[in-house]
Amino acid sequence: MEQFALFFSYLLYLLAWLIIARSIMSWFPNIQGNIFVQILRQVTDPILIPLQKVVPRVGMFDFTPTIAVIVLFVLAAAIRSIS
Repeated sequence: MEQFALFFSYLLYLLAWLIIARSIMSWFPNIQGNIFVQILRQVTDPILIPLQKVVPRVGMFDFTPTIAVIVLFVLAAAIRSIS
């Protein structure tokens, strides 16, 4: 059970870093058609889209990736500390 919790926490960390990568790649409009960017979107959309429905944009800023990364890091750390 402890190894499953460790694996799950690493998975949450990985997902958080993928969201960070997606956010950075959004600064470069020329690569949006890249297959890597499309895969990144498919992996991170299930987390970001529901959050975007709850958290409104502030002007042209979308804080959902920041909120998602913080929540994922906190969850991963909590799981690691419990196990």
